[in-house]
Amino acid sequence: MPIAVYVLGLAVFAQGTSEFMLSGLVSGIAADLDVSLSAAGLLTSAFAVGMVVGAPLMALSSRTWPRRRALLLFLAVFVAVHVVGALSPSYEVLLVTRFVGALANAGFWAVALTTAVSMVPDRLKGRAAAVVVGGVTIACVVGVPAGAVLGERWGWRSAFWAVAIVSLPAVLAVLRSIPGGRGTDTGAAPVPVRDELRALTGPRLRPVLLTMALVQGATFCTFSYLEPLLTRETGLGAGWVPVSLALFGAGSFAGVTVAGRIADARPVAVVATGMTALALGWAALALAAGRPALALALIPLLGMLAFGTGTALITRVLGLASGAPTLAGAFSTTAFNLGATVGPWAGGLALDAGFGYRAPVWVSALLMVLALLVAATTTAKGRRPRAGERRPSAVHRSADGRL
Repeated sequence: MPIAVYVLGLAVFAQGTSEFMLSGLVSGIAADLDVSLSAAGLLTSAFAVGMVVGAPLMALSSRTWPRRRALLLFLAVFVAVHVVGALSPSYEVLLVTRFVGALANAGFWAVALTTAVSMVPDRLKGRAAAVVVGGVTIACVVGVPAGAVLGERWGWRSAFWAVAIVSLPAVLAVLRSIPGGRGTDTGAAPVPVRDELRALTGPRLRPVLLTMALVQGATFCTFSYLEPLLTRETGLGAGWVPVSLALFGAGSFAGVTVAGRIADARPVAVVATGMTALALGWAALALAAGRPALALALIPLLGMLAFGTGTALITRVLGLASGAPTLAGAFSTTAFNLGATVGPWAGGLALDAGFGYRAPVWVSALLMVLALLVAATTTAKGRRPRAGERRPSAVHRSADGRL
């Protein structure tokens, strides 16, 4: 595996810390800025909205830039907005910085994913994508719990300063390790945008992207409100929050690692098994939230399933979207973060409606049921042979992109 792929994972680690760290800071932000818990949770949604909007826009705007220049620009903006966020005097300013930072993060993700998979042969594309996504899981293991500790001891602003500082080595690493060429570095003319969009909006990819959004929506719905769930429903002290976040991150890292090794060969099986287990797992956590030992045991398992399934879905999209070398990573990022937008919003609605701190977990289970219905409907349609045609085998259905 080229060292540059691991450098991209390092940069994603810093950005992933920022994206997820609010799960351990929402109470502090809400108290300091005098807003509701659900409003503080919407800061995660604001970041995700920026990712959804920014992924295709930034990918399109930077498609003719040298890769290194694009990655460095996105990282520089990311660092700058975190400095502003750390100094933010109001909720509104912080909300804007989250959105702008997400635009930069989205651009980086879109370029990083396509750069990573273009550097390796087909048999290693899933593993290369897993290395990049693995930066997020390491952030969950190390960065997010560290942010929670900083927030507990020195206030939530210290976590924002830490993200800005940790991002600086990533800037130097990208400068030294990433090739500076344009596009796919093959010398060929870029694929026309119209052709890329046609490849990405076809019937083979739409259900996969929708499924990805629902799976991530379920993940972020619970993850965004994990801190109040543990401290106000499970009965754990504040010191258990970083421990729980680290457990989730450790499970996520294991899921990404395993999925990266098997998703290239059996992506459909990984996705189907993972989604079924997640639907049952979120329901189990909702039922077990009042039992500390059982809740703590479920958290790493759910992290493993969520990110392992998510990695397999990203690999699936990149594999099916060979006709969209620039925008495949952007659409994967958009689907991923569309779920991250809807999830915290839906969980916040359930909280505001007075359904209790377990409500977001039940919403996660419901979103997984919807994901399974999308997959089942798509598979059923794929099994209907046209008049005069033989029913395709499972292998052919999988190659055709059915879930």
